[in-house]
Amino acid sequence: MLDQYAVFGHPISHSKSPRIHSLFAEQTGQQIHYVAQDVPAGAFKAAADTFFAADGKGLNCTVPLKELAWQYAGQLSVSARKSKAVNTLARLADGSILGDNTDGIGLVRDLTINHNITLANSRILILGAGGATRGILHPLLAQNPAHISIVNRTRHKADTIVHEFADLGSLNSCDYADLTSLQFDLIINATSASLSDELPPLPDALLAANGYCYDLAYANKPTAFVRWGKTQHARKSLDGLGMLVEQAAEAFALWRGIRPETGPVIDLLNREREA
Repeated sequence: MLDQYAVFGHPISHSKSPRIHSLFAEQTGQQIHYVAQDVPAGAFKAAADTFFAADGKGLNCTVPLKELAWQYAGQLSVSARKSKAVNTLARLADGSILGDNTDGIGLVRDLTINHNITLANSRILILGAGGATRGILHPLLAQNPAHISIVNRTRHKADTIVHEFADLGSLNSCDYADLTSLQFDLIINATSASLSDELPPLPDALLAANGYCYDLAYANKPTAFVRWGKTQHARKSLDGLGMLVEQAAEAFALWRGIRPETGPVIDLLNREREA
């Protein structure tokens, strides 16, 4: 019987994770079975219990389950503990469940390795102060940027995150009204606005010359934020497809002890959506 893996989420029909992990397994010669399962928040614990009781080896968790997965895990990685969100669960040899958050390292690898973007000493702005921001902050701060600013419609949510992560690097919060006098080398959209093809209220001249824009969301067509980045003459304006593949590779490596090559998978998925 093949080792069993799954991604839980609600909704989940759009997920590319089964395709990505099947490509990883084919590339590395691993014998696994990976499926997508629609699991609402209220059903998460029972579904996870059932999955692991049936000898399931690992789960990915997406919206709206990452905080619930954080509570479910018996052990937590450093990134998961700081972010208070888990996107990867692994059953260890002793039967305990390890929770990890691979989103941030997936983002950093896509930025630095796939796109050759230098994060050290850079000025970074993150739009939004939800779980997506929590998930990426620890690995981003480990790259030693000059500072990271977090902007959110409700300032106190950004203030809370700044307080919790202040020991890891230079962080501050701000309102959208504050952005008119600021410039950044990298702007990351961690809001859900792209899901409805909307854009946060961003002033012109916010992006520094030769700056970059990155949307954590991905779609078959450029998101509103990716389009905005292009109008601002970003050196690159990117969506989160590369991050999706990179975070999946981190989860695969945690589960299987081998890290697949991500470049060919990203190239294939990009060709497919362009077609």
